[in-house]
Amino acid sequence: MLDWRSTCRDYAAPFATLVLCLFIASCGRIPARNEASESVVPETRAIVSSEREPRSRYGNPRSYVVFGKTYRTLKSSNGFRERGVASWYGKKFHGRKTSSGEIYDMHQLTAAHKHLPLPTSVRVTNLENSRSIVVRVNDRGPFHDNRVLDVSFAAAKKLGMVDKGTAFVSIEALGLGSDGVEVRAADTLPADEELLLYIQIGAFAQQPNAQKLFEQVSEKLSNFVRISAVSINNQSIYRVQVGPIATVDFADQVVAMLGGIGISEHHFIKH
Repeated sequence: MLDWRSTCRDYAAPFATLVLCLFIASCGRIPARNEASESVVPETRAIVSSEREPRSRYGNPRSYVVFGKTYRTLKSSNGFRERGVASWYGKKFHGRKTSSGEIYDMHQLTAAHKHLPLPTSVRVTNLENSRSIVVRVNDRGPFHDNRVLDVSFAAAKKLGMVDKGTAFVSIEALGLGSDGVEVRAADTLPADEELLLYIQIGAFAQQPNAQKLFEQVSEKLSNFVRISAVSINNQSIYRVQVGPIATVDFADQVVAMLGGIGISEHHFIKH
């Protein structure tokens, strides 16, 4: 788990540049449904970034702060996998600088992420229709509750999420093997796998602790809360989860409710 308590006081100069980029290009992005009818210039294929590609001079401080919240940049994208809700951004930011210093082009296959090193190439799969593409993460965001990725307009078009504005996605960091072939993360989602997502809000070694959280959240969500027990290295772990989450709207409602009772640490998992 990322340590959100890290600060950026040792990175004053890079942070100043980053904040400027964030507020110009990334902060408060909302899916731009009014752009859905826009025609798209044929986009070029995303360039896969390996660990050997130089990091961007900008956008990679150890930590940074947006809207009073501290975010930590990962040292490496190796093995990174994530699931959650993606949104997209387009014309409003077209031609402006991204957090990496590159110019945002809505017709290229790019994306914004809060924690991945810039640049990082990731495979994004729309879990609602199984469409999958490779995008290059070169920006920071989205700084909106319950969003893990902002993709470009061209990427949203390929993923089939332009009209809806959001989608459940899986994210897998990519690299290049010695033969130049794309290397994928281990747990690729089969195209015919049923979509069952849960929001995990806690994991405990002691069942009474899990039961306490379960009862607290059950007062608000009743039948949608469960305790799932798993064994890891011969140690029982009791995970408190909310779901299944069938729509983005329901996910937003759950996250808002959790925030109202002081639960801000959570993530999506798949069953």
